Amino acid sequence: MEETIMAPETRRLDFGIHGMSCASCVASVERALSSVPGVRRAAVNLAAERGSVQYDPALVQPAAVIRAVADAGFSPAVEKTAIPIGGISCASCVAAIEGALRQTPGVVRADVNFASNTATVEFAPASVGVADLRRVIREAGYEPLEVAEGASPADREKEAREREIRSLGRRLIVGAVLTVPVVLGSMHHWFPWAPAILRNFWVLLALTTPVQFWVGAQFYRGAWAALRHRTSDMNTLIAVGTSAAYFYSVAMTVAPGFFERQGIVPAVHYETAAVIVTLILLGRLLEARARGRASEAMKRLMGLQAKTARVVRGGKETDIPVDEVGVGDLVLVRPGEKVPVDGVVREGLSAVDESMLTGESIPVAKQPGDPVFGATLNKTGSFRLEATKVGKDTVLAHIIRLVEEAQGSKAPIQRLADYVASIFVPAVIAIAALTFVVWWILGPPPAFLFAMLNFVAVLIIACPCALGLATPTAIMVGTGKGAELGVLIRSGESLETAHKVRTVVFDKTGTLTTGEPAVTDVVAAQPGKDERRTGSRGGGGARRTLDGDQSALLRLAASLERVSEHPLGEAIVRLAHDEGLELSGVEGFDAVPGHGVRGRVDGQAVL
Repeated sequence: MEETIMAPETRRLDFGIHGMSCASCVASVERALSSVPGVRRAAVNLAAERGSVQYDPALVQPAAVIRAVADAGFSPAVEKTAIPIGGISCASCVAAIEGALRQTPGVVRADVNFASNTATVEFAPASVGVADLRRVIREAGYEPLEVAEGASPADREKEAREREIRSLGRRLIVGAVLTVPVVLGSMHHWFPWAPAILRNFWVLLALTTPVQFWVGAQFYRGAWAALRHRTSDMNTLIAVGTSAAYFYSVAMTVAPGFFERQGIVPAVHYETAAVIVTLILLGRLLEARARGRASEAMKRLMGLQAKTARVVRGGKETDIPVDEVGVGDLVLVRPGEKVPVDGVVREGLSAVDESMLTGESIPVAKQPGDPVFGATLNKTGSFRLEATKVGKDTVLAHIIRLVEEAQGSKAPIQRLADYVASIFVPAVIAIAALTFVVWWILGPPPAFLFAMLNFVAVLIIACPCALGLATPTAIMVGTGKGAELGVLIRSGESLETAHKVRTVVFDKTGTLTTGEPAVTDVVAAQPGKDERRTGSRGGGGARRTLDGDQSALLRLAASLERVSEHPLGEAIVRLAHDEGLELSGVEGFDAVPGHGVRGRVDGQAVL
């Protein structure tokens, strides 16, 4: 895809289209494109498999054009990538990065998630690459983080988060150690026992300067990056506000006589700058930890994967990392182990617990030719499978990718919050400037001091961080927890509209069970007698006491099934224990595949 500006009012979008086979396909695509409001002209070339559209950017965005091609039944040539970003501190940062990416030719869609500090970009590889996207982010004043080839999303997120938390922690400790004596010296009327040396303006200056320019360095870097792009963000508010308090105090320290001649008693406010920088840094550290906890569910989902696999190569069995398994490898899976990759059973018989994928509580019998899926649990028997899908192609990897994309998506209310935050900072700066002027002109003496203090107060108290953090964090928690419980949420929009759901229709009963089988009825049949016990486990009726025949039948069955590993047998044994029955030993136990078990209990043949 290639995007070039044709005229002030129109732009041109060139993109690849797959799936066209004849002239009627061309006509279908052109009709679909022409029907999009804002598209001025659409042309499709069958031989080159390309489309060209002239559109009005004020009426339509590239994403709508691409969606029209997909809705027509064809495949637009676009890719999607996730880029972790360092330096995001507020919702205004999100708006700045999204704006820079969306103005890049070839970018179809760009969303930045404040909670995960990740940009999800849909783009055309023919006209723009990942390196170009990283360059755009860097030019916007932020740092795209390096990702090792093949690194998992969980590893990537964890490494970036730990690095951020370590950095914030170090700066917070230094800031706290230096700020405490500044507060004691500045508030000596509250702390008369504080050493007199802390009241010296020069000592306070020496203690505050590292806090202002090293501990708070990220605020200045962020404010400078925003200024270079003619915008503003939360860093701007903090940098301007604390700098006003700091440099006012420096002036009082360096030239106290000048202020005395103006009738102003020299007074410094170093504690204002130091406390604000330290407290906001503490808030960002807590935010970083909160974002880490919000993604714990995703990490647990990643933890479902097996770490190693036992492959058969050259007639020898070797344990290797699951990432090294290749398509076509023969993998041995033993009882109780997780299936490492997707594949097809070649040798052996077993039953596999696939509840993490299907919700069905009963293990599925597997024989040669049957498919098996990575991260499912092999219950009984061992088998060999031939790997058909590995790494990012497995079913679990697709599930994780869907959840990650959902966590990176924006709900409609979040888009509104981001927009409000983008205009919030300039409005706050304007209000703060107005506050300064009003207090300076109309305020009581010393008017300049009151004007400066209120100017700083307005700047610092206005923080749009919560506005930008709450919704993405809620999406991360909701989608992650849903995935952990077996519910896949495809987007933030789906999650937001879920509160309107009044009826839920399920296509099968397996997903609505308690997750393990239970005995509901015990039937002891004798000539002329049919007794039934109902409602013992999930049957919905009142619990009834077993009579002698039913207890005897349950004891025999449970004694035999105690030797079995079948989940239905486990349910029978569990009920017998609940009823306080004493089980007997078994002789001649034999499991008959597809039929059940048999043996002798107390000298009786039981089948």
